[in-house]
Amino acid sequence: METVRKSITFTEKQNEWIRLQIEKGDFTNDSEYIRDLVRKDQSENFKLLELKNAIDIGFNSGVSTKKISDLMREVDNGQL
Repeated sequence: METVRKSITFTEKQNEWIRLQIEKGDFTNDSEYIRDLVRKDQSENFKLLELKNAIDIGFNSGVSTKKISDLMREVDNGQL
C-alpha cells in the first residue's frame, strides 16, 4: 500500500496527549496513533452509513399489516 506524507499541526495540549499514549506503550510513534484514529473514524462512519441505509430500507418498505406480537414471534423463530 502506498503511503503519503502529511504535515499536521497540533496544540501543545494535543501533542502532550499523543506523547502520553506513546509513553504508555499503546503506540510506538505519532504516526501509528494518528493512523489508529483514522481507522476508528472510518469504522464508525461505515457503521453509521450501514445504519442509515437500513433505516432507509425500513422506511421505503411500506407499512406492515402485522401486529407487533407477530413480528416478535418471527424474530424469536429466526424468521426475521
